[in-house]
Amino acid sequence: MLNFLGQLVLNFTQAAKYTLKGNVRLSSVINQIAAIGFDSLAICLSVVFISAAVIALQVSEQFLMSGGDSYIGGFLTVALIREIAPGFAALALAARSGTAITAQVANMQVTNQIDAIDVLKVDSIGYYFAPRIIAGAISVFCIVLLAELIGVLGGCLVSYFTIGLHPIRYFNSVWLMLVMKDIWISLFKGLIFGGLIALVASTVGYNTKGGAKNVGESTTKAAIYCTIYILVADLIIDILFYMG
Repeated sequence: MLNFLGQLVLNFTQAAKYTLKGNVRLSSVINQIAAIGFDSLAICLSVVFISAAVIALQVSEQFLMSGGDSYIGGFLTVALIREIAPGFAALALAARSGTAITAQVANMQVTNQIDAIDVLKVDSIGYYFAPRIIAGAISVFCIVLLAELIGVLGGCLVSYFTIGLHPIRYFNSVWLMLVMKDIWISLFKGLIFGGLIALVASTVGYNTKGGAKNVGESTTKAAIYCTIYILVADLIIDILFYMG
């Protein structure tokens, strides 16, 4: 795992240098945003909406019984924006687009397409990694923003239909408990998680050797690695911004 972490750092550094030299084409980034973000939008928003609805369903009656129904909206929104939206959206995107990135890069590796790029004196890591890292960061950033809105509205609907909580009371507690710091941190998480997913998935694919069987094994490995690194990154960000 430490060896793989070192590879991530080296690959990110190389991709960053490639980007700063102005070698990344805008068309490549846009194509990757469409492949990574747009194709995963529905599943990411569905996961966040259902998660918010389930939490609202579980806590609404408990809050009502204790007389704290006025805090349902604020409680759900803080939990949603701090953790559910960025975390669940990133995990869903890693399962959908992260494995797809690994399969693409791994297939190019085992069919010697990457070797052909190297022969042409093109930085293969920068060429394949940089557009995907940029696109991943932008995609998850935008998806998190939409997921937060969808999740808050979903919680409102569930609270209204389960315990009859009026939307005005719901959004009043949201307004009182939500702070801009939580929103900025959640969007920052989106940037980090998106770039990390693309970096991890591309690195796993780039390291693939063998044939079609190894490509399948790499996609499984990528899903596991992406999950681990997302959770670790989430923990580190929370420690940095919320501890103390």
